[in-house]
Amino acid sequence: QVQLVESGGGLVQAGGSLGLSCAASGSTFRINVMGWYRQAPGKQRELVATITSGGSTYYTDSVKGRFTVSRDNAKNTAKNTVYLQMNSLKPEDTAVYYCNAQTYGVPYVNYWGQGTQVTVSS
Repeated sequence: QVQLVESGGGLVQAGGSLGLSCAASGSTFRINVMGWYRQAPGKQRELVATITSGGSTYYTDSVKGRFTVSRDNAKNTAKNTVYLQMNSLKPEDTAVYYCNAQTYGVPYVNYWGQGTQVTVSS
């Protein structure tokens, strides 16, 4: 089992910055990809950014150049932490942001954080 605990988020004006972090614990050796999804009111959950255990990143088009995903793979502990630095925020970035961890293997298993609210005011 993997547990994910998020922190960060909040209210910011358009053009501002926020940072999110997500600490994974438990069977972290099973984790391959970590990332962030978001869900705005009335919309489906969408992928924002991911980072593999090797450091390869992916961003959805709407956040490219504004968001940065990074990861701290602690080799001597049972923790992995993924971060999302969000700059130049726009009102359309308003959503609940969820941390995700995907395991190695087929079938892989997805684990989710509890979600954290990000609100960008215009």
